[in-house]
Amino acid sequence: MATEVTLPALGESVTEGTVTQWLKSVGDEVAVDEALLEVSTDKVDTEIPSPVAGTLLEIKADEDETVEVGAVLALIGDKDDSESGSGESSSDGGTAEEGGQSDESTDSGSDDSSTDDSDSGSGDAESHTEQSSEPSQDEDSPQTDEGADDSAPSEQSDAAQADAQPANDDRSESGGSDGGESSEVTLPALGESVTEGTVTQWLKSVGDEVAVDEPLLEVSTDKVDTEIPSPVAGTLLEIRAEEDETVEVGAVLAVIGSGDGGSGGGAAQATQSDSGASSADASEAEKSADSDSSDAEDQPSSEEAARDQSAEGDQDAQPSGADQDAAQAATSTSTGDSGGDNASESYVTPLVRKLAAQHNVELSSLTGTGVGGRIRKQDVLEAAEAAKQQAAQQSTETAASSSPAASEAQPEQVASSLRGKTEKLSRLRQVIAARMVESLQISAQLTTVVEVDVTAISRLRDKAKAGFEQREGVKLSFLPFFAKAAVDALKIYPQVNASIDTEAGTVTYHDGEHLGVAVDTERGLLVPVISDAGDLSIAGLARKIADLAARTRDNKIKPDELSGGTFTLTNTGSRGALFDTPIINQPQVAILGTGTVVKRPVVLSDPNLGETIGIRQMVYLSLTYDHRLVDGADAARFLSTVKSRLEEANFEAELGG
Repeated sequence: MATEVTLPALGESVTEGTVTQWLKSVGDEVAVDEALLEVSTDKVDTEIPSPVAGTLLEIKADEDETVEVGAVLALIGDKDDSESGSGESSSDGGTAEEGGQSDESTDSGSDDSSTDDSDSGSGDAESHTEQSSEPSQDEDSPQTDEGADDSAPSEQSDAAQADAQPANDDRSESGGSDGGESSEVTLPALGESVTEGTVTQWLKSVGDEVAVDEPLLEVSTDKVDTEIPSPVAGTLLEIRAEEDETVEVGAVLAVIGSGDGGSGGGAAQATQSDSGASSADASEAEKSADSDSSDAEDQPSSEEAARDQSAEGDQDAQPSGADQDAAQAATSTSTGDSGGDNASESYVTPLVRKLAAQHNVELSSLTGTGVGGRIRKQDVLEAAEAAKQQAAQQSTETAASSSPAASEAQPEQVASSLRGKTEKLSRLRQVIAARMVESLQISAQLTTVVEVDVTAISRLRDKAKAGFEQREGVKLSFLPFFAKAAVDALKIYPQVNASIDTEAGTVTYHDGEHLGVAVDTERGLLVPVISDAGDLSIAGLARKIADLAARTRDNKIKPDELSGGTFTLTNTGSRGALFDTPIINQPQVAILGTGTVVKRPVVLSDPNLGETIGIRQMVYLSLTYDHRLVDGADAARFLSTVKSRLEEANFEAELGG
């Protein structure tokens, strides 16, 4: 019995999502909670896991397709269901269904598939002609029917794409035969609240050959930076939106059709056998190789296309699990796996290459987690974060051992390449700017600062942190103590934990402490929310903060976790700042900033010795509040309560152990 995989509710205000990438292909085995696909909404990009273990039988939502919450994305069941389904499909006699049967026969007959791959490993397009025209192979029928489509290799590598897009196949075939049909590339809906996007970079030029799903351009919105793929195979005839131009959703970005060579090849495919189609593929491979050798740096996509074509000659005696990867490598889609161990030989999108260059990440050192080992954006970001942590750890160890060694680490700070440049603000930066100015305009903000002695907490932390990390799985920093003291004080002063609706003329005092924690990410500042933080202990807050921060930086945070906050905590001290005057996150009425903890000489009052000077661990806490609701005395009382809670340091019971 097949199980349906549906689009789950990804947030309170999210009603739909766009399939950005399938991480599994039809016929792949999946485990429970294993990632199946990536979905993008107006809030976040996230992965959809498999609800059950089994075989991916059918994909019902293609990449770049926008579906509503609850819509069926795929079917998962047993292999027996898959084989019976392919038999029923073949009895219908449809071209797309035959393609599905081909994939199933490839899965069940690994020896035959391996033989075919070995035969095709001689390296040129003529071996494809022999393979596709061999009557003894099960794959011959769908290859013959679909050979007229320029995207036939892609359909062979992904049966679900052939099943779900018969209209595109027919359109491509008819365009190939008459040589005059073209397809418009439009800006897709990238989220519920996203109405426009800015073209940041064209990855193809007019006259370039493109394959189905090959990236054409990069687009930036206020939520996400993404690539727009080609919906059809053909030649890029016209670019209608220039770089740095902002266009609305649905606007035409480019036109793709058949060029002079493409129309002739299409006519040949419509009238000749599979050998004609293979010859056309060979000519395209030669064009791609020539383009690569003549201008490899200016056209990285052409370089990857040439590698994809030559990859077919490297598939020597692959195991059956890699047969589908070998078929996918013949296209310019998401995998491009050459079957080698070197990740640099796999297809890597220009966006990922640019990201790797920005973070000084060697692609050859990464193991991709995408389809067929494809290196994804998340792989690069995780590698960059790991490198930062390793560098920080080495720097700390070196500084502890000797000061001369610490000075040797300084040359890593080099001048930025942005010096002397003028660039357009990203959409996200523009949105942040607008919201910050709006917050200052609609509320009367001012900041109150207190100084807190956290020496007792520092000693308690030093005593408990080793056992705490072993027991809870996260490090014990000062931040959970600040969060605990703040949410406890919010229960006493509800006017600090409130929201104002100026249009309705009302104020809402919230019955729960939903703590937003500001997180610095590559995309910009995001504020995930810890719901009901007032009910959590120090350990619970520490786990929540670590989890939310990690998933936010990895772009795996859920949309509903970025909304609903009633009070915000921002740790500006993590970068060494003594204190800050943070801006309120509307419609909240207050935000607490925590500075860095430093040792300072402080005047102390001792009952026996009188006033003395001692070295203490000190920190500044700054509260920005909305004076429309919160008076200065209220803010001072709130901060005094937080200060007393921290200096008393009665947290032993909550640390456990």
